[in-house]
Amino acid sequence: MVEPAERRNFYGRVHGKTLRAAQKTYLAEDLEALRLKGVTPAENPARMPLDLAPFAGRPLWLEIGFGGGEHMVHMAAENPAIHLIGAEPFVNGIAMLLGRIRAAGVSNLAIHPGDVRDLFDVLPDGVVRKVFLNYPDPWPKARHHRRRFVTAGYLAALARVTAPGAEFRVATDIPDYVRQTLEQVPPAGFLLERQAGPGGAWDDWLSTRYEQKALREGRLPHYLTFRRS
Repeated sequence: MVEPAERRNFYGRVHGKTLRAAQKTYLAEDLEALRLKGVTPAENPARMPLDLAPFAGRPLWLEIGFGGGEHMVHMAAENPAIHLIGAEPFVNGIAMLLGRIRAAGVSNLAIHPGDVRDLFDVLPDGVVRKVFLNYPDPWPKARHHRRRFVTAGYLAALARVTAPGAEFRVATDIPDYVRQTLEQVPPAGFLLERQAGPGGAWDDWLSTRYEQKALREGRLPHYLTFRRS
């Protein structure tokens, strides 16, 4: 099980390089309207389930760690009938996403600017229809592998909030992350549907800046598709 919020450690980055003036403007002017309310323990200490009525019954998709937001905006634009939630604690990435949202003019998305575990706490059972985990933090040192998303606590929470038949996509350039994903995800209730290497991305895939960096540095992408049983 995922630990209670008050006992959790968070190991990822929250701040990076100094934000540009435009990025500060995006955060000041746009984030509040797109931020999911009632997710954090401070806003929702009783951890009551989120009211999803504002999404008007649209299929709900989730991107875990959206990086610079290019994939998230692409998916929202290509699928206007769905609603896409992105969870990301890294302020610089959030600012980049907000800039892309302005440029693309998409409106069928929402942001949780924080730990995805807080979001898992308050999502109702079985509401998510598709999940994206694109180039997650690899935590390469063996003693840090327990921090990876593809571990029992995270995956149990993900299984609870996903609907039967929901699709779970994982993209990574780290062979050992592939190993751990293949070992840990199926026991959590997801069946491996497809595994591919370079050139085998999904038809609607948008290559991100993280993938392009990996390719430049000689690391090959892996694409895995699971289906919630």
